[in-house]
Amino acid sequence: MNTAVNAAKRFNYLFGLVNFVVVFGIVWLLWYIFMNPNAVMKLYTPMYGFALLVVQLSTIVLIVNVAGFFPFEETAVDGSRVRRGILLTVSAFILMLFIHYVIFWYFIGKLGIAYFSPQSIVASGGTGAEPFVARENASTAIVYFFTAFLWIALFWNLGFGSWPWQNVGRGALAWSRLFAILFFVSLIYIILFHPHVCHLFYPAQSKAGVSPWWEGFCETGSAFVGLGLVLSSLFWIVASDKLWEGNPWKLMNRNGEGSVAKGIVTFVATLIMGLILMWILLKIFTVVWDEPFMGGQYTDGPDFRFIHAGEMAGFFILAAFILKNYFGNFPNMANIWARAIIRTAIAIAGGLLFYAFYYSPLATFFLAKVPGVAQPGDTPLVWILLFLSIIMIQSEFFEGWPLRKPGDQNG
Repeated sequence: MNTAVNAAKRFNYLFGLVNFVVVFGIVWLLWYIFMNPNAVMKLYTPMYGFALLVVQLSTIVLIVNVAGFFPFEETAVDGSRVRRGILLTVSAFILMLFIHYVIFWYFIGKLGIAYFSPQSIVASGGTGAEPFVARENASTAIVYFFTAFLWIALFWNLGFGSWPWQNVGRGALAWSRLFAILFFVSLIYIILFHPHVCHLFYPAQSKAGVSPWWEGFCETGSAFVGLGLVLSSLFWIVASDKLWEGNPWKLMNRNGEGSVAKGIVTFVATLIMGLILMWILLKIFTVVWDEPFMGGQYTDGPDFRFIHAGEMAGFFILAAFILKNYFGNFPNMANIWARAIIRTAIAIAGGLLFYAFYYSPLATFFLAKVPGVAQPGDTPLVWILLFLSIIMIQSEFFEGWPLRKPGDQNG
């Protein structure tokens, strides 16, 4: 029986439940301070808060999965998990502010692509060049870019790993992997999201971006089509990594590292699985809300159907992280495929429970969210991103403290 199964036998599920409840409370407190539209900072507009949180989660993934904690120590030494966790958390927060405001608002948005900067949009004049609308449009573009980043960064970690830089130093590996990932992120952003952003403005920026090429067969020009697909694929990437323990893709490892074959197969397979998941969810929505149609509002809109598929995938992703980190990746029987199937079923069921909570009167009261489904001023992805950020900070930056013992990689 492998070490993961043995470690699970020592896992304290009651302590894990308490830890989860505490984290849930921390998420609520942070939401109240930063996002609640009736409280302090009121960043949930929704796209401005959405952009800040997707960049925050991206900086955490950048530090953990792309840079391998470079230039920091890979693991805590001499019982310094709390000190290391605080240092990494502060670093990730500062990096988020730098990337969001300095790089995108005041560098790229000022010197290159105007729609990444609210100030540049306002300065350009015309319809929609009002500060609030400009900030929402700039935030929308940033959300799309960093969603693509999360997709490729997490896929790269699962598929390629350190390949082809497994024999270089940590610094060379971190920078090489970052630039390779950014290259593919840029391509995906240009193809899946840029056409829609160019058509957020009036008149449409038709010389800068083509008309959304998916409009004819998706009945919407919204980039929510791409967003739904990316998030649906991301669920299978997370499930493969967290719940399936890297299987079946790690069977293609060479000398314990990723390979070009493993990377390509992993990407194509998880993309196809994402398409299938999105298709299934869209069919379920049709049963519940009838057929969508171009120009439809709220649940009748094709754009809502696609983003809602992504939102449901987001709930599944959240449940997978919680199962892995707070419930010892239960169950832990000897057969990997049995435990992988059961864990995936639990993650989907848990995601549905979170879905029910988010659209219940409880969430309306505690989060001050807009009641009902398909409201233009609301998306559960913002709350999910905040929750995932806190989970990753505890599990990766603090190495699971206080739930996980030093050196224990399970739970």
